[in-house]
Amino acid sequence: MKTILKTLGVLLLLGLIVGGGAGYYVYQQIFAPNVHQQSEAHELFIPTGATFSTVSDYLTTFKIIKNKASFDWVAERMNYPNKIYPGRYLVEPNMNNRELVQLLRSGKQSPLNITINNIRTKDQLYTYLDGKLEADVYAIRQQMKDSTFLAEKGFNEDNIISLFMADTYEFNWNTSAEEFLERMYKEYTKFWSEERKEKAAEIDLDPLKVTSLAAIVQEEIAKNDEMPRVAGVYLNRLEKGMMLEADPTVKFALQDFGIRRLLFKHLEVESPYNTYKNKGLPPGPICIPSKLALEAVLDAEEHDYLFFCAKEDFSGYHNFASNYKQHKLNAKRYHKALNERGIK
Repeated sequence: MKTILKTLGVLLLLGLIVGGGAGYYVYQQIFAPNVHQQSEAHELFIPTGATFSTVSDYLTTFKIIKNKASFDWVAERMNYPNKIYPGRYLVEPNMNNRELVQLLRSGKQSPLNITINNIRTKDQLYTYLDGKLEADVYAIRQQMKDSTFLAEKGFNEDNIISLFMADTYEFNWNTSAEEFLERMYKEYTKFWSEERKEKAAEIDLDPLKVTSLAAIVQEEIAKNDEMPRVAGVYLNRLEKGMMLEADPTVKFALQDFGIRRLLFKHLEVESPYNTYKNKGLPPGPICIPSKLALEAVLDAEEHDYLFFCAKEDFSGYHNFASNYKQHKLNAKRYHKALNERGIK
């Protein structure tokens, strides 16, 4: 009898040990840290249409998790394979499998910022956007050339870049090409309120023409506080039927933005963007202007200046003149300073 009791006791103890061991194993699978330690969160991109296998492989390939088998085991039991949501997720170091699966199956991705700035051409815009979002840049390019889309939004191929304004925008990574452009159009229509449209009409412009002029002002000016005054110069020239003679439009026509000093030969380039040879505004913007430049045109300074020339002290500011005689004197001083510095 004692032998039987002793045997039962041993078996019970073994059962407790085995059961405890199994319990500890399960606990480790669920709650032990499985995300690699590093100084900042891991970035995980889950593409649209991804399968559970794709996600699990990504986590391993990009060294986000230590143990693939334990993640798969927990994910299966938390029904994650049936709740795959695309997007960009920030996975915190030392997360356990339960925390990681909860994050991924919640669909609460981390948005990212897209800063559109210092962009002059559509090609530069496409290059910048390539790889920033899941959106296919080729699809964005095709949409911006599509006649139906252009007509629907009120643009053409020359001025479609007016759709964009230099700023920082928040996007979910898995944004499509269509969603991206619709968001930009929403921002465009939000900016162009009835009040701003009325301001544009008061200076005989519409939103597209304001954008074209704002782009010239932005490219021309280094000091933001001078923008309204320069905008006033160009508005005065437009009102009098004078050519704008804006140097940045020549650089755009030449597609050479590194020219430091325009020469007479540059001014002869045949292009609708050369405002030394064509009256009025160019067919479209020569860059994506900032909202500050747009506001500078809408709130342009009223004065009688018709000319301006960079100051000879290279401060970034300009000398203004209401007549050509004074402008020639200002220009002479500036050209003398250029020559003294050997700028050709």
